[in-house]
Amino acid sequence: MSSNTQDEVQDLLSKLQAPIENVDTLLAYLSAPLDSIGLLPPVYRRFNVHPLPSGIRVLCQDLSTYLAVPTRHPAAHRTDMGCDSAREEGPASAGPIFLGRGGSRGVFDLVSTSPLSPYALRVLGELSIQYPVDRLYTAIVVSRDDLDGPEKERVWGDCVSNLVNVPAKVANSVGLEGMIPRVLENATFFNRLAVRVESLVSSLATGKDKQESVPYLAYLLGRLVAQGAFPPSPPTTRTQPSFFQATLPTIQSKVYSPTRQAYFAYWNELLANLPSILSLQSILISLFGSLRTLEPPLDDSPSQRALVREEAITLTDFVGAPQPDTEELWETVSSIILKRSWPLSHARVFVCWISGASRGGDINLAALEALLKNVLERWADPEHVKHSLLSQHHFVTSLLLLSASYFSEDSPPMRDLSFNTGFIQGVGRYLGHQDKSVRLCGMLVGEEIARMSGKKLEFGGWDGEESGKPWARALRKLLRGRDVDADVEKADMGAPPPDESDAALEELVSPAAMRAAMEEVEDEPEPHKVQFKDTAAGYDSDDSLAGYESPPSSRSASPTASELAEIEKDPSLNVNVKKIPRPVYLKQLGDLLKGGKKTSTEDAHEADRIEMALNTAEELIRKKKDYGTELAENAVNLEYSLLSLNDNYEIEGFSAKRQGAMIALVSCAPRQAAPALIEEFFKNQYSVEQRYVILNALALGARELASLPVPESRVPAHRIAFPSKTLPPSLHNKYLTAGNESSELVPLLMENISRNALDQQKPPENPVLAREKVLRIKKASGISEISKPNKLGAQAPPKRTTFTEVAAEYFIAPLTNRFWLFLREEQMREERTAHLEGRSRYHGTGTGLILNPLVLSHFLKTLGILVNASQNAPEWLAIIAPDALELAVTIGTRPISHTEGLDEDGGAGGKEASVLGGALELALCVLDGAISVDGGRSLSLDHTHLLLGTSEWAAKIFSNLEKGLKVEGEGGVHEVRLRSVTAGVLLKVDEITTKWRRSMLDYM
Repeated sequence: MSSNTQDEVQDLLSKLQAPIENVDTLLAYLSAPLDSIGLLPPVYRRFNVHPLPSGIRVLCQDLSTYLAVPTRHPAAHRTDMGCDSAREEGPASAGPIFLGRGGSRGVFDLVSTSPLSPYALRVLGELSIQYPVDRLYTAIVVSRDDLDGPEKERVWGDCVSNLVNVPAKVANSVGLEGMIPRVLENATFFNRLAVRVESLVSSLATGKDKQESVPYLAYLLGRLVAQGAFPPSPPTTRTQPSFFQATLPTIQSKVYSPTRQAYFAYWNELLANLPSILSLQSILISLFGSLRTLEPPLDDSPSQRALVREEAITLTDFVGAPQPDTEELWETVSSIILKRSWPLSHARVFVCWISGASRGGDINLAALEALLKNVLERWADPEHVKHSLLSQHHFVTSLLLLSASYFSEDSPPMRDLSFNTGFIQGVGRYLGHQDKSVRLCGMLVGEEIARMSGKKLEFGGWDGEESGKPWARALRKLLRGRDVDADVEKADMGAPPPDESDAALEELVSPAAMRAAMEEVEDEPEPHKVQFKDTAAGYDSDDSLAGYESPPSSRSASPTASELAEIEKDPSLNVNVKKIPRPVYLKQLGDLLKGGKKTSTEDAHEADRIEMALNTAEELIRKKKDYGTELAENAVNLEYSLLSLNDNYEIEGFSAKRQGAMIALVSCAPRQAAPALIEEFFKNQYSVEQRYVILNALALGARELASLPVPESRVPAHRIAFPSKTLPPSLHNKYLTAGNESSELVPLLMENISRNALDQQKPPENPVLAREKVLRIKKASGISEISKPNKLGAQAPPKRTTFTEVAAEYFIAPLTNRFWLFLREEQMREERTAHLEGRSRYHGTGTGLILNPLVLSHFLKTLGILVNASQNAPEWLAIIAPDALELAVTIGTRPISHTEGLDEDGGAGGKEASVLGGALELALCVLDGAISVDGGRSLSLDHTHLLLGTSEWAAKIFSNLEKGLKVEGEGGVHEVRLRSVTAGVLLKVDEITTKWRRSMLDYM
């Protein structure tokens, strides 16, 4: 540039910096430089009376002065002097000024780094609207023929960096007190940018230079990933951007468009050329999270199956069908699916997508088999079984069974799966889990894989509305068909109407190029419609079969269940059937349970005898409670007979009737029944279910003796009392009061006790009751008249046994002492065989044994219920409380078996969450009872070291949980309970030590 030209520019700058009062003069000063670079609109050319020679480079260097100086005059607050002109002239003229040339800085960079006035914000907002990313791409890559490839990439990189940093720089400049224009807000800016990126992809996909444009668009997507435009889940606030929330409806609308193949092939090419694998992961995670979530997730209706297939078609077109051959995409997709939490309905979409038949054709069995192996490895992983949440268990289990359902029954992959070692071990791990809902996952997989392999396996117990059962029934029903066989409407998949604000953002191409592109599209032949196969080859399903209409049968209808019951009761048809007499004495009840002297004719009626015995056992036992010594003499034999029964004949209500009879024995004859049951519990001949029956009987029988709420008895109260001690039936029903609380099991009872202990706050004004012997002086009785005994008077009612009288001697002390003896014997047997290998080594924690977490946790909860019910016993402070607390601390801190600290691979393990929770709940019961009885005085002064050890143990567990360390089996219902109980123990210990800390120093 000559010196004269430079002098003219400097003189113009000086004039602009000086005060200007005339609007025409200001417009003349501004028109000269804009016209020299081709940005002056035609309507303002009349003000250019002193034109400047071409001086683009100098103008770009001094652009910040031009942006700052005119803003002092109100007439200069215009945004149409450069933007509209550039839009009319095309991107070639806008490229140098808005993007910069060589080493100069562009408008986006200068405006966003200068002190932002309201005018600068308006200019920046107008630039973001009038010059979106597709216009900038045309200005740099298409129109800049003077730049070579590396130079174009450098300029494009600078432009993208300045563009994506605009919202952050504007927010930093405005601060908390300023107001950001809506168009420059983070979410609005990036969502509009996402729409323009999709539009750019759509235009480039059908162009001739699409291969050359892939690196530029891939770099842009990588920068958008770094700016957070691809969130892992749909945004919950309007300030969070989401690329797929703004573009996915438009992308889905092109699934059946004429240019579908070129459009989605370009997307596949972009995903394959992303800067890093992390960018691909972020985009895929955001895409999966933006898919539709079905409610209910396992609905097998045709409409829901069609929605699943539509989502799978979207993934197939946008990402491609992943196969094990494409290692990078396959590993990325498998890792994302299996290691992240997804809605349950996404499992159906993933399987339908990976099957490769969402658009019709044959099933890709190789990809499904590879997916099945990966899912099985995750499903059977010990860490997943122990630590995952219930929702993750449901997702992985659904993914496994849905993948297997795409194979034909009794196919080689299914036969191999049924004999797979990992599958068998996984089923065993699930069956050994403490949470019943998690165990159902293993049971369901075992049954369904056996059915798909041509075998039969039935666990039973799928009826009811308990946690996990409705999900299992819905999944089992869903597996009878396949989502890939659903009929899909080949129409628009719900594209939203075009936004009016984007209507002005037309494609920046010349009219000639637009007409040529339209003629090229019109010349293309119309693609054939995709034909979807109703049933894939090799798939055998009865759902696709339709029978012929047949005439109505001439045979009579089959009898209903009620009619069959009436026929069975007809005495004329049951002539030779022997009726089992109802027992009147307990000896007769025992004979019915044992079978008595069996003969060939009586063996056929064994089921009837057992059913009659179970129907009358509880009622007869409760009637004999205060009737002589008959119950005491027969209680032990009846316990043995009831406990050894098995449900071989599938008697209705077998478990409930047996449990009710056992509870009645413990509550009506505690001195005989409780010690006998405790002795039987520690024998190795019983199953887990039978041990549960023993513990439930001890816990509920004790609560009944203590007059605490228990599950309502199956036998009504008026059936237990003799007729002479009840009112007439009409009056008896009138005055009958409500029974006990709703039925609860031992874990629920213990949970309520723990919750009450945590919620209970003792009023400070209550006096402390100390259990001390008080000397009582008996006053001499005065002279009174002696009356003759009345022989005809009513006899005094028999004394009822309370739980406080028998708690220590017949319940708690035998249970704890027998447990210590049993634990010592088991550990000695393990030590004697520790040098052996394989099956020769003894393990005390096997399935069904007492030290198994299933049984041990139930044992601790039962002991906690007994301790809670015996708080008023005279031996509670001296014997019951310290012994129970010592047992809880020992089980919670010391290994009870040589294999407890090792996992299945020989690594470091730990205690199960259920065992830790049971021990902590037992400790919480003891501490809460000690506070209620004497304020913790006896426990803190007489057993100081035990109390401090409890505090240290609970503090260690709480610290580990807060650090995020996982406990085995924590993923089910024990997750929240373990934390709350641990915190409760710490609070109770702190309450005791705070009160007695000074006195405890003398006892330490």
